[in-house]
Amino acid sequence: MTHKTKQNKTPFSQKKLGQIPGSVIYTGKKSNQKLFIEAFDYTKDNYVEKELTNVEDCFNFNEGSITWININGLNHVNAIEKIGEHYQLHPLVLEDIVNIAQRPKIDEYDDYLFVVLKMLYYDANEKIVSEQVSFILGNEYVLTFQEAEGDVFDTVRDRIRQAKGRVRNMQADYLLYVLIDAVVDHYFSVIEVLSDKIEDFETAIFSGNVDNNTSKNIQNLKREILKVRRAIFPLREVINRIEKNDRSLIQKKTLTYYRDIYDHLIQLTENIDIYREMIWSLMEMYMTTISNKMNEVMKVLTIMASIFIPLTFIAGIYGMNFNYMPELQYKYGYFTVWGVMIAIFIGLLIYFKRKKWL
Repeated sequence: MTHKTKQNKTPFSQKKLGQIPGSVIYTGKKSNQKLFIEAFDYTKDNYVEKELTNVEDCFNFNEGSITWININGLNHVNAIEKIGEHYQLHPLVLEDIVNIAQRPKIDEYDDYLFVVLKMLYYDANEKIVSEQVSFILGNEYVLTFQEAEGDVFDTVRDRIRQAKGRVRNMQADYLLYVLIDAVVDHYFSVIEVLSDKIEDFETAIFSGNVDNNTSKNIQNLKREILKVRRAIFPLREVINRIEKNDRSLIQKKTLTYYRDIYDHLIQLTENIDIYREMIWSLMEMYMTTISNKMNEVMKVLTIMASIFIPLTFIAGIYGMNFNYMPELQYKYGYFTVWGVMIAIFIGLLIYFKRKKWL
């Protein structure tokens, strides 16, 4: 007997079953992405910014400076393996870097910390895109791995170039903070867009401007909220573990900044819970609106039926082919029947009007 395996649409299904732990297999769909590596090497007084063409160029930075190497293109597995070999990264770390279905998490190793989170942004079609970003925090360096070019780190680049803030005066743990903080700050932008969408739906539903696509649009909005929730909720545990970390990689004076990220995440999660409730209320409001419209239609049909039932009854009685119906020989019988029917019609209209059914 042969068994067919159900095809799963999630990236996790692209990971082959039974593979050796630590196998570096890219699970995304951007297999044609070019490898792009940029590096910032800085001290308090100066900095160097480079676009690296070879992986080996990532290994030629001097001690005593802080180095940020940003690698774009997770499909280039060989390059990532070379970087992992130089920085002595565990095979399971390399496996998690190229497996884009990871949940936000933190793993602690002897000489470095491995952090995974989701970077959220809206694409040209106003759909939320969730991209995995991996961080390696070492003694004097931070490595970031992204699936494709384009991120939310432009403000960090400007701060390094122009020596704004504290980033050039601090160690690598502060650099990791500003990178994570840039991602979390962008969550607020995504949340603001979701809030505007919910308000627009509320206005449309209250004003009765709904169509056949409203239910589908609300469901899509619900999926967006769930995608944001899956990115943000686990990140609280990541930051919490960084705060409780007693390794020398995270200095005590930097922990205050990570607590600030945690406070932001608490605010975001509270907003997400509120928006989830509002979306459920939107669906209930939409269904109530549809039900009210159906009730209006049924009320009109019921009123019309109530008016025409007695008229149909009278027409049916006098439409029978009997010879000895006394009213048939009456000179004014036809006009009398019309008068009775019109009186019934007007009387019912007045009655319904007084009952405020019309």
